[in-house]
Amino acid sequence: MPIKPKLGQNFLNDTDAIQRIAASLGDLTGRTVVEVGPGRGAITGVLAARAGHVLAVELDSELAARLQDEFAPERVTVIGQNVLEFDFAAAAANAGERLLVAGNLPYNITSPILLKLAASWASLDRAILMVQREVAERICAEPGSREYGLLAVTVQMYGPVVQLFTLPPRAFTPPPDVHSTVFRWRLAPRFEELGVEEAAFTRFLRMAFAQKRKTLGNNLRAAGMTAGVVESALAEAGVSGKARAEELGIEELAGLWRGLAGSIG
Repeated sequence: MPIKPKLGQNFLNDTDAIQRIAASLGDLTGRTVVEVGPGRGAITGVLAARAGHVLAVELDSELAARLQDEFAPERVTVIGQNVLEFDFAAAAANAGERLLVAGNLPYNITSPILLKLAASWASLDRAILMVQREVAERICAEPGSREYGLLAVTVQMYGPVVQLFTLPPRAFTPPPDVHSTVFRWRLAPRFEELGVEEAAFTRFLRMAFAQKRKTLGNNLRAAGMTAGVVESALAEAGVSGKARAEELGIEELAGLWRGLAGSIG
């Protein structure tokens, strides 16, 4: 009897796409791969054939049980858990290496999963992730584009991203109402390179991008900074007082943060 999706799952059924996702991770010989939301195991089987071991993190208990029945435990370990609670550091320590990640991320918790992976960067090498096309466009956006914003800067601060390919609704069962895009994310944080402190810079970004229609200066003043401090820092960083955060690259934002670091709580 087929298992009906209970958590909004859309299962990938495109054989070519499944092979492309696995191939996009690169050489998997002897490597440990964490698969986020394996569902019915379409990608799991391909990963298990190529990798040293697969850690399949599946929240749905029925699907997890099905995966345990289908795959040999020496090839695939099924973990019945929410990926937001998964301990990547412990898994990496057990594997003796940084992990690879693959997954078709649930639309409703894409951002929390991305933040979880970012917070676990020290345990991760690279990830091949599938998300809603519009989300992928926002993640991979460049400064000045309509899609560029807090999500792009946050993800890209933890490493470069590249869109790989897009799939239509018919590639899934049941078909979703949207297209899905696969992208690669190499976890290589830039905090040290740019001379910023992770937690404080992250707080600054939330302030800078707080309201899209407001200028950067107005957003920072609304966050409690004095006009004089903001104007001085903007001038020192060579940023126009009329600029919006969406117009600035990560390097420019980092330069502005360095000028404001003493004023950010």
